Amino acid sequence: MDFFKDFGDVAYSFGNNELASITPDISKYVDVVDQIKDDIAFLTYYNIKEGDRPDQVSLQIYGTTLYYWTFYLLNDKIRQQGWPLTNTEFQRYIKKIFPNTVLNTRENISTKFKVGQTVTGNTSGASGKIIKRNFMLGQIVIEGEVNFTAGGEIVSSVNSQGITETVNVTSSIDERLAASYYTDTSGVVDVGVDSATGRLLNPGVGVNEITNEQGYYAVNESLKQIKVIRPSLITTLIGSYKKALRV
Repeated sequence: MDFFKDFGDVAYSFGNNELASITPDISKYVDVVDQIKDDIAFLTYYNIKEGDRPDQVSLQIYGTTLYYWTFYLLNDKIRQQGWPLTNTEFQRYIKKIFPNTVLNTRENISTKFKVGQTVTGNTSGASGKIIKRNFMLGQIVIEGEVNFTAGGEIVSSVNSQGITETVNVTSSIDERLAASYYTDTSGVVDVGVDSATGRLLNPGVGVNEITNEQGYYAVNESLKQIKVIRPSLITTLIGSYKKALRV
């Protein structure tokens, strides 16, 4: 909490509390760091290693744990998205946010297999509830982990009118390993749909599939190179920052 000790205190009522509490005045802001955050004369770069904590990086660079907060002021991504996850933390996180099963199909599913319907595999006998669909990627997302045939099968579902619908599923996969988007040398590309049949087009040569896990992994990796104040200048800049806060 060394970061807040020069902010001063203010009385603040939290929620519906009538009695005010004394808390650091976090509304204070000075632009000392903003003035140098893109000036290479003041900065160098550090690549966060597996397991590095902010306080450990501060100790390694400056010989003290007290300057960890400067990393958040200098790096917008870190401030907005947080410190990069370790590999173990990342795997735990990605499985938590993508816990479901994805059925892939090249067929047009815009008018059938709607959210809330139960799907049953004709070969596997596995069944589960549809919780969302992605027409552009040809995905039917089934709640939870369900063991449909990995290599694909015909699946069926009874709609609200009592009519049995079927679709040819090309594969069943964990949601975290399902396609999130496609890229080529120019960036993200739209796979596209055949206007005559409504079927998804094949991605084509030179187009790469990026899974949900790969997309999130790339974001986490992008957080690992951070700007830091040069050790020879840290004391002077911290002094200027705290002086500006007190003023």
